[in-house]
Amino acid sequence: MPYISLNPATNETLKTYASWDSRHLASVLEQTDGVQRTWALTTLPERADRMNRAAMLLHERVNEYAVLMAAEMGKPLREGRAEVEKCALACDYYAVHAEHFMQIERVQTDAGKSYVSYEPLGVVLGIMPWNFPFFQVMRFAAPSLMAGNACVLKHASNVPQCAQALEQLFRDAGFPPHLFTTLMIEASDVADAIASPFVHGVTLTGSEAAGRKVASHAGQHLKKCVLELGGSDAFIILKDADLDIAASFAVKSRFQNCGQSCIAAKRIIPVAEIAEEFLSLFIKKTAELKMGDPMSDATQLGPMARLDLRKDLHEQVVDSIAQGAEPILGCEPVHGNGAFYPPSILSRVTAKTRAYNEELFGPVATVIPAANEEEAIHIANDTRFGLGSSIWGRDSDHAEQVARQIQAGCSFVNGMVRSDPRLPFGGIKDSGFGRELSYHGIREFVNIKTVWIR
Repeated sequence: MPYISLNPATNETLKTYASWDSRHLASVLEQTDGVQRTWALTTLPERADRMNRAAMLLHERVNEYAVLMAAEMGKPLREGRAEVEKCALACDYYAVHAEHFMQIERVQTDAGKSYVSYEPLGVVLGIMPWNFPFFQVMRFAAPSLMAGNACVLKHASNVPQCAQALEQLFRDAGFPPHLFTTLMIEASDVADAIASPFVHGVTLTGSEAAGRKVASHAGQHLKKCVLELGGSDAFIILKDADLDIAASFAVKSRFQNCGQSCIAAKRIIPVAEIAEEFLSLFIKKTAELKMGDPMSDATQLGPMARLDLRKDLHEQVVDSIAQGAEPILGCEPVHGNGAFYPPSILSRVTAKTRAYNEELFGPVATVIPAANEEEAIHIANDTRFGLGSSIWGRDSDHAEQVARQIQAGCSFVNGMVRSDPRLPFGGIKDSGFGRELSYHGIREFVNIKTVWIR
C-alpha cells in the first residue's frame, strides 16, 4: 500500500509514496549498520559540529517545516514554528552536553584501574507518531546520533513528507548518508525490522496497543526498547489556586495541538470549594479559542489529524454522554470536508464513563470535581496511565507535597506538563517505560560497559 500525505483541513491528497518491499528494507538496514560502525569511531566534537549544523538549519527552515506540518497533519503555524525551535533546542543541548554524558566514570575497586564506559549500541529503530512529527523524532535522534548510534525512522503513515524532510535535514547538516534513514514501510513490516540483526534497539512513541506489540517483538528478539505511550494526565486545582491563571493554562494544556498530545491535561480535577468558579472560567476561555485554517496565524485550533481519529473520538464522547456525562460545550463534529472538531467540555464524568477510563486524544476536556484534596489525589491516581500531572495552588510547598503523591513520570507545580531536553521524560504503568531526554535519554541506547584492569 502507498503512503498517502493527506491535508486534514481539506481532505485533499498532497502526495503519495510507494512502500518498500522486504528486500529493500533488509538492504537499507544492512547499509545503515555499516555506516554506523564508522560513525562510532568519530569523536564527540566531530558529532557536535554536525548537530550544531542541524540546529542552525532548523532555525533557518522554521517556516518551511511549520507549513509542512500544517499541511500534512493540521498543526497551526504558530505551534509548528514552536515545535521546530524546540527541535533546535534539543540539538543544541546534546551538542553541548553529550561529551560530558558519555565520558568514562572511574570507580575505586581492588583493581589497578576500573571504570564504566558508555559505548554506542548500534542502529536504533524509532517508531514515531504524527502528532509532533518533528520533535518526537528529534527526541530520540539527537541523543542517539550523539552517542554514536545510527537511526532508522518508521514514521506515522500520514506524515511521509515530514519523515523525508527529517532525513534530508540530517544529510544537509553533514551527517553521513544513511546514518539517519526514513523507512518507507508498512506497520506490518515493523516486526521484520525489529527482528533484523542490523537493528539493536527500539524506541516507540504511540498508543498503548502499539506499545504492547513492539515490546513483545523486542522481547522475543532480546532488543532493548523504550516506550512512551498514552496518557490521561490529571490537572488538579487546589482551593488556594489562582483560578484565572489555572484556567488559562488548563485551556492551553488541553487544547494545544488540537488536544492530540500524550501529556495534555485530559482530566481537569478542581476541588469542591472552587469547582464552580473554576469551571465558569474554563468554559469561557475555551469558548474563545479560534478554530480554523491551520495555515492562518490567527488560528489556535486546527483540524484533527485524520477523519478516522475524529470518528473514534466522537464515539467516545457519545458513549460517555449515554453513560451519564454532561456535554457543556461543543461535543459535535464540524460539518464539511476537514477533520474539524470544536473545543469541547464534558462534565459529570464518573468512573462509569469511557471518558473517565480512556484517553481522549483530541480537543475534549473532562471535568471531574473532587470533594476535597484527598479525593482529588485518588482520582488522579485512579487510572492505568501514568505519564504526567500538574497541580495548581498558591502555596507551592503544599502543592509540591500533593505532586509527590501522584503516580506519574512527571509532576509540574503551577506549570503545564511539557518535555524539556534538560529533564528526563517518560511514564509509568500503562504509559510505558524507559526515559527520553536529559542524560537518562542518551544512556538508554548505549552499552554501559565495565572495564577492570589489574
